[in-house]
Amino acid sequence: MLIKHAEIVLKNSVKVADLRVEQGRIARIGKDLRPKRDERVIEAEGLTVFPGLIDIHVHLREPGFERKEDIASGCRAAVKGGFTQICCMPNTEPVADNKVVISYIKNRAKEVNLCKVRPIGAITKGQKGEDLAPIGGMKAAGAVAISEDGKSVENSKLMANAMQYAADFGLKCLCHCEDASLVGGGVVNEGYFSTLTGLKGSLRAAEDIMIAREICLAESLNLPVHICHVSTYSGVQLIREAKARGVKVTAETCPHYFTLTDSAIQNFDTDTKVNPPLREEKDRLAVIEGLKDGTIDCIASDHAPHHRDDKNVEYDLAAFGISGLETSFALSYTQLVKGGALSLCGLAEKMSASPAAILSLEGGSLEEGAAADLTIVDLNEEWTVDPETFVSKGKNTPFKGRKLFGKVKYTVVDGEIKYEEER
Repeated sequence: MLIKHAEIVLKNSVKVADLRVEQGRIARIGKDLRPKRDERVIEAEGLTVFPGLIDIHVHLREPGFERKEDIASGCRAAVKGGFTQICCMPNTEPVADNKVVISYIKNRAKEVNLCKVRPIGAITKGQKGEDLAPIGGMKAAGAVAISEDGKSVENSKLMANAMQYAADFGLKCLCHCEDASLVGGGVVNEGYFSTLTGLKGSLRAAEDIMIAREICLAESLNLPVHICHVSTYSGVQLIREAKARGVKVTAETCPHYFTLTDSAIQNFDTDTKVNPPLREEKDRLAVIEGLKDGTIDCIASDHAPHHRDDKNVEYDLAAFGISGLETSFALSYTQLVKGGALSLCGLAEKMSASPAAILSLEGGSLEEGAAADLTIVDLNEEWTVDPETFVSKGKNTPFKGRKLFGKVKYTVVDGEIKYEEER
């Protein structure tokens, strides 16, 4: 195909040019390229081409929880949201703690044939925090990382062993940082709004203590570690200081942590219930500053779809999580680029180049010879979030009714159009 007159987001610049795709790769980027016979031409004047978006923190729920989401519906949500690669967490049933489940996910994703699905294996067997899962076998089957997603490995020695074994196989540990003993059943951030609503609060220290531990282990072992969904101002500072010392730490945050605060819980909308919880305004601003100065490396959705019955209950009983794949790009563009915190190149780095680098995935840039993974968007189009139009099974979003900019028009994976808005 030939994409004409598009705004191309390169590593360090944005330019209007044509982009030719041949045999699944970017063949040429240049001016005034002439169409070849039988070549599909996309007239993209006014549209912007990003390197294919990559999300390293997604829940596809299959196997075991298909009532919430399955690999097919999750991949449809991914390409509609502009994502060409997604990495799915292991908290399935059975847990993705062995090569059989990892292989199942890979094979099912090939059958669906939409975006690239990269499974993440569990750190411990059954995610019970007792014995390490067979990391080598999972890597051989296609796992790109390991994580105890949804909880921390409480035993520090076991966590150190996990980091060492993972490094032996060229993998990283992706760490959900939460001291469960400090959370103590808390469902929101402890502060003014937890007091106002009467909902049980969770101290930000519960997150910070485990961030500090993972940093200490990474520093002592001289091994890499990745911190998931950073939400606190103090956590951002811990990571900033660690990076300044040369610790091999990377970090992600999610759109809800730089667009919302815990003031959103006042109406008891269970779609605002996430883990870690929404924090205060100083936390939100610190997360944005962390993205600006490189302390936080990338943006992930933490896509956590749920069946309506899981959310349509009392706040204390509701499931944690937001269905985020279909809103992640627009929230990030609207808040960070239009808000002046990041450039277009900066946004491409946070949503494509850095995720690829963290997990050593192919992709993340637009250059001749690279895989033709492309996200083509209209940055000027304003749209309103309506969960009833989501293709994900999960309609749980606190952003319903919010006006955003940046509409995905095409998602191209290995040179094939996997999503086209008009169709």
